[in-house]
Amino acid sequence: MDKIKILWADDEIALLKPHILFLDAKGYEIVTALSGDEAVDIIKDDRSIQAVLLDENMPGISGLETLLKIKQINNDLPVIMITKSEEEHIMDDAIGGKIADYLIKPVNPNQILLSLKKTIDNKRLVSEKTNTDYRKEFGQIGISINDNLSWDEWAELYKKIIYWELEMDKLQDKSMLDVLKMQKSDANNQFFKFIEKNYINWLNGKNPNPPTMSHTLIKNKFLKEIGPNNDPVFFILIDNLRFDQWKIIQPLVQDYFKVETEESFFSILPTATQYARNSIFSGLLPSEIEKRFPNQWLNDEEEGGKNLHEEAFMQAQLKRLGKDVKMSYNKITNINAGKKLSDNINNLMQNKLNVIVYNFVDMLSHARTEMEVIRELAENESAYRSITYSWFEHSPLFEIFKQLSSKKVKIIITTDHGTVLVKEPTKILGDKNVNSNLRYKQGRALEYNYKEVFEIKNPSDAYLPIQHPSSRFVFAREDRFFAYPNNFNHYVNYYKNTFQHGGVSLEEIIIPYIVLNSK
Repeated sequence: MDKIKILWADDEIALLKPHILFLDAKGYEIVTALSGDEAVDIIKDDRSIQAVLLDENMPGISGLETLLKIKQINNDLPVIMITKSEEEHIMDDAIGGKIADYLIKPVNPNQILLSLKKTIDNKRLVSEKTNTDYRKEFGQIGISINDNLSWDEWAELYKKIIYWELEMDKLQDKSMLDVLKMQKSDANNQFFKFIEKNYINWLNGKNPNPPTMSHTLIKNKFLKEIGPNNDPVFFILIDNLRFDQWKIIQPLVQDYFKVETEESFFSILPTATQYARNSIFSGLLPSEIEKRFPNQWLNDEEEGGKNLHEEAFMQAQLKRLGKDVKMSYNKITNINAGKKLSDNINNLMQNKLNVIVYNFVDMLSHARTEMEVIRELAENESAYRSITYSWFEHSPLFEIFKQLSSKKVKIIITTDHGTVLVKEPTKILGDKNVNSNLRYKQGRALEYNYKEVFEIKNPSDAYLPIQHPSSRFVFAREDRFFAYPNNFNHYVNYYKNTFQHGGVSLEEIIIPYIVLNSK
């Protein structure tokens, strides 16, 4: 194994011979310099240097000046500053100069060794520890997946899988990530069976302990946040936000707010905006919305916007629940609308409740399907999360969060459904009136392999609208998507490895409900 090459710059390097011999025995090759200028020249000529041990006080240019020149040559080269001084301004300048570590003389060989390990071997050591920890938990997760889990146990298991997925992202360890993907696929297979067995019973009161779902979210979780003496509440629904995407943006949010609650709830089926989001705002299931609001509900076959009455639905639900509050509603579908709302935050503070629907993540998933450049930028789950982080960090929505952080408010972050990366086609046949969604189909005379779908022959059992006497709903399972036999190969090649929603998967159904408080 090749030794790791370290440059040590110190004008008293002869006194450090025992340290150098110690590090040599530990697998490090030490190159020495007696001044900052000499150190800079070595770094210019030798790009195999992997780290620098830098004395702060040397003749000629100082350690801090040397640090600046090193960073100009190679900004990624880690530098460990070693100094006799404990003056705070030197520490501040060194940290501001992006040092990897800071040691105060006298130092012993083990201190230097530990610092080098933290600096150079950190990624390898973290990778080994993460892989070891996941291997230990792999068996337990596998047992849990095949156990008879309750809905809340499924929610916790899904969070655990996301945790490991995000940890593997940091390490970019393909071998272990592939193992995790297989385990996640197994989990989705069992979760599909769980939904198939329990979903109808939850809706019809045959299970005494159903999860909070789209139509009960406001009543079960949100209503308590708008008590008579509470601060203004911002209910922010980010369309199509998965739990892993929330975890990615969480560090940005936590710089400004305390996370009081991190829970999940279950989206209704279909896990599509028309159904799930209308259900959240109305507090009703789809067929109940159709009955109570016949002029506002549009079925799949009908032309027109399917989510145009959310404000009226929310007001009607709050009234039924005995909450008469001053409310605003804003739907953001482009950056200019987001900036305009950001400029209007002070006016929103006059309301007890402010509802904001932000549509970017949903647009991202559709753009990834339709635009080649977005497909390349978000070619996999990790890249999809990364784009979400980058968008949020630079979005008007994050500016809204920053502005609200200086005020006494409560914020709810939630969504209507998630999305899943689809990979396997499921053939289906139907007439020309069958809806276009790739993860669920509703219509009459549908033909399909019943083993590959969750089939609801009688829509009224799931409180779904009945458009024709023989209508039925079918939902794609796990990572499957519906494709018609006509031009099958072209259709599959176009939609394979795109993010879709409407069906049954952990990613689409188990979704975040987050409560934030001002710090």
